[in-house]
Amino acid sequence: MIIDSLENAGKYTSVHPSFAKAFEYLNSQDLAALEPGKFVIEEGTLNAAVSAKEGVKTEDAKFEAHNNFIDIQVCISGKEKMGWSTRSQCTNPVAEYNPEKDVIFFNDTPGMYFELLPGQFAIFFPEDAHAPMIGEGVIKKLVVKVKKA
Repeated sequence: MIIDSLENAGKYTSVHPSFAKAFEYLNSQDLAALEPGKFVIEEGTLNAAVSAKEGVKTEDAKFEAHNNFIDIQVCISGKEKMGWSTRSQCTNPVAEYNPEKDVIFFNDTPGMYFELLPGQFAIFFPEDAHAPMIGEGVIKKLVVKVKKA
């Protein structure tokens, strides 16, 4: 997992072959003006989704992980609390991994929590389980899905 602000995004372009293009996209957008919806940045490799939803209580957050995609989750407005644990510590899945949606949910409790403010991001790799969208009020965010190399 990586947590930082978009102003420092250039430090992470060498971490994955598609990160440079992902951060180029993020930095070229007027994030506040983006409407909720899904966008293709690069077919098969980079997809984005903007959402603006009411935050949930900590105990209601879905705790998830992905096998084939890395998430770059950017807070656009609001304050988003997220839970995290290394996936190897998650031992209580809700159900089997869903390959069509590239997701597995866990009944486990995150080992730690942190908050993102507007302009900050978290990167979750397949070895990271995460519980997003915790907070009060509407949280607007952009998630870039990066195909694992």
